[in-house]
Amino acid sequence: MEGKLTYKEAGVDTKEGERAVKLMREHARKTFDAGVLAGIGGFGSLYAPDMTGICEPVLVAGSDGVGTKLLVAFLMNKHDTVGQDCVAMCVNDVLCQGAKPLFFLDYIATGHVDAEKVASIVKGVADGCILGQCALVGGETAEMPGLYKGDDYDMAGFCVGLADKSRIIDGKTIKEGDKIIGIASSGLHSNGFSLARKVLFEKAGLTVKDRLPELGGAGASAGFDSDVSAGADSMTVGDVLLTPTRIYTKQVRAILERIQPKGFVHITGGGFFENIPRIMPAGLGARIRKDAWERSAIFDVVARLGEIDEKEMFSTFNMGIGLMAVVNPAEANTAIDALAAVGEDARVIGEVSLGSGVTLW
Repeated sequence: MEGKLTYKEAGVDTKEGERAVKLMREHARKTFDAGVLAGIGGFGSLYAPDMTGICEPVLVAGSDGVGTKLLVAFLMNKHDTVGQDCVAMCVNDVLCQGAKPLFFLDYIATGHVDAEKVASIVKGVADGCILGQCALVGGETAEMPGLYKGDDYDMAGFCVGLADKSRIIDGKTIKEGDKIIGIASSGLHSNGFSLARKVLFEKAGLTVKDRLPELGGAGASAGFDSDVSAGADSMTVGDVLLTPTRIYTKQVRAILERIQPKGFVHITGGGFFENIPRIMPAGLGARIRKDAWERSAIFDVVARLGEIDEKEMFSTFNMGIGLMAVVNPAEANTAIDALAAVGEDARVIGEVSLGSGVTLW
């Protein structure tokens, strides 16, 4: 037998993993609130929720990932924003039930741990948790050579929120004539990237470094607050695609402080046609006025270069609307005013109708 093998020689560098934990711990601490009793480092995280004003506490949980948007991050060698996408995909789902996000955990799996890269990813997670108003209390970084190639990685997230049972939002009270308020996305968010990449990189032959006049300088829809700032001359195709997913905690809280909405819809995979019906009672659908908002140019670019019809676009992408709120018609202006108070230029984009499914007009 020639020599003794070590774990490092098998492809797993535990020392680099330890260094990654030290680097990421500083980012996590920025997200801690009074509820965090024990965060990163132990075998389990401890969180004591504030139950003030909660009569019947209900935990609301969500889990999601970033999808093939990660491949754009690989091409750009830019890893400090996809963590926000991961947080957003989980937190926004939890918000749709009327819950307050409490804490978040991440899972990063890679073929090779690079401490600086992992810390960069976790910085994005921490940035997302700050926007989501929840604590990053723990996670896992798994080094799995042979399962992942080189420095490739995947990530997933897990969010837990708290709601009062009497104020859970589940769509059951939605009625014909209720108004649908649209809140802007910042671009593609984290859905439809398999199609977008095929159109932009394979069909159109673009690279992440190319610039298109139509894309201008921002991934955000005109007239909407985006939580993202970028110089007008700074946006390449890659920059636009990596624009982080918006997190809607402040918007949802603003509405909840003024009215009890009937439903929220997070527009993710499946676009309008799959997500809106998820909250509609039997016998009800939605009529959406597609010219009620200005969407960011990336959607028109993808549709034009890919020769994609309108129904397919609305079935795949968020089309400039990341979150919808369904409200009583008499409370629509109150909700819009509440959103304006937190810098959101929201508007009524449709209404609930008899029937089923989604109608665009």
